Amino acid sequence: MIIGTCIYDLHLYGTQSLKDKRRILKSIIDRVKNKFNVSIAEVDQQDNWRHAVLGIAVVSNNTGHVNQILNNVTHFIESNGEEMEITHVTMEII
Repeated sequence: MIIGTCIYDLHLYGTQSLKDKRRILKSIIDRVKNKFNVSIAEVDQQDNWRHAVLGIAVVSNNTGHVNQILNNVTHFIESNGEEMEITHVTMEII
């Protein structure tokens, strides 16, 4: 069993409140879950409306498949994130 994890530090643009942040994150979390069938959640910075940390996990029996999914999720978030910017990515495959 191969487990892949990825942590994204995000800077959010145009947010004026935690409500704005929740709207943006809910949209991206739902789209990533539906498109890639991965586990994703906000894992840190819940009280900061300008910054978010998303964690993603995927399980497979093939290292290449895990790496491909995590890279595809990263590109998807980057290309659909007009309201946010990825400032740091930490990827680990176990």
